[in-house]
Amino acid sequence: MPNQHVVPHDKGWAVKGEGNTRATRVTDTKREAIDAARKIAKNQGAELVVHDREGTIRTKDSHGHDPYPPKG
Repeated sequence: MPNQHVVPHDKGWAVKGEGNTRATRVTDTKREAIDAARKIAKNQGAELVVHDREGTIRTKDSHGHDPYPPKG
């Protein structure tokens, strides 16, 4: 269950499974890529990792077993 990353792409934004060289999906907008990646992450019980244009991780959203669940 590889984490799903939303990363910048020549043609917009890409959804990539962690460790994959090729994109699972390429979209025009970041929002479309996040929505597609979230759906895949939920189905696989993986984590969604969103990057900015420079490639820096901006947010993470766990859809599987979270070793550090929120307290409270």
